[in-house]
Amino acid sequence: MIVLKATQDKVLSVLQSVSGIVERRHTLPVLANVLIRKTASSVQLTTSDLEIQIRTTAELGGDAGNFTTTVGARKLIDILRTMPSDQTVSLESNQNKLTLKGGKSRFTLQTLPAEDFPLVQEAPSFGPVFSVPQKTLKDLLNQVSFAMAVHDIRYYLNGILFVAEGKQLSLVATDGHRLAFASATLDVEVPRQEVILPRKTVLELQRLLSDAEGAIEMQFASNQAKFSFDGMEFVTKLVEGKFPDYNRVIPKNHRNHVTLGREPLLRSLQRTAILTSEKFKGVRLNVEPGVLRVASNNAEQEEAVDELDIDYGGDSIEIGFNVTYLIDALSNMSQDMVKIELQDANSSALVTNPENNAFKYVVMPMRI
Repeated sequence: MIVLKATQDKVLSVLQSVSGIVERRHTLPVLANVLIRKTASSVQLTTSDLEIQIRTTAELGGDAGNFTTTVGARKLIDILRTMPSDQTVSLESNQNKLTLKGGKSRFTLQTLPAEDFPLVQEAPSFGPVFSVPQKTLKDLLNQVSFAMAVHDIRYYLNGILFVAEGKQLSLVATDGHRLAFASATLDVEVPRQEVILPRKTVLELQRLLSDAEGAIEMQFASNQAKFSFDGMEFVTKLVEGKFPDYNRVIPKNHRNHVTLGREPLLRSLQRTAILTSEKFKGVRLNVEPGVLRVASNNAEQEEAVDELDIDYGGDSIEIGFNVTYLIDALSNMSQDMVKIELQDANSSALVTNPENNAFKYVVMPMRI
């Protein structure tokens, strides 16, 4: 039976859309496979790592009829990548093997039974469906994901907090040293829901979401989240645990603030970062009326000093930061100007977009 027959670029893009979560080595060999379920002329592809499940349906030609099997996802992608994009490829079933043909090439691949593939059990009850344009969610994720923790013992920090309430969707990430907050407006009012999406889910969503205006639908349950977009269904487990109260972390009444060009500040920090040491990424910021001085030094007694002219009439403050944390934030913003609010050398700084208060970034000072 011909399971599918279409051009290489079409088959490859459908396969790649579901295969990002597939690990090459797994304790369960079947999880390295993609589940192929053919019904009449449409083909449904499903992958899983037991925590995330991605499913998509596409019209990929082939014989009419019903058929299911599983085959190595990465192997299939690796073979398809070597073929010309406009070449017609076909996948044919023969006993418990699949044959991939394209031009004068043929590859015979071993399969595993579809009934061995462990599907994620969907939660019995999800909250109300709400949606935002894909570009909106992609932008929100990009604005906060860099502040997620990596392998933190406080497992609830290894992900992003989603808070939907009323007509607002807010995303928050923190690793304990810095915190990023971004929000967007929803079309519909929703009851308050809070979930923590795992790091792997966040990275996969960032890979899959496009800049198109097409909507992404979201639904949250107590232990799962479901996303639907572009004919795909994405189900993921949530991180259990209580996320820190981010509202208490965001400074409210800092009396000193300076607005300056994002790009010049970013370049200045990148220059001075060169003379920080590998282990100690500290830079000193001296904010004085009319001037911002950025300085760093290292164990070899080398020193970098950079000055920016600023419109500022507040207190003179000398404050130390991990330069990577500042560079990360500025690199993930797109606006021309940035506003920095300061209290003193020991209080965290608040970095915002002066044109849009939907983004806030808090960074703790460090002793230098």
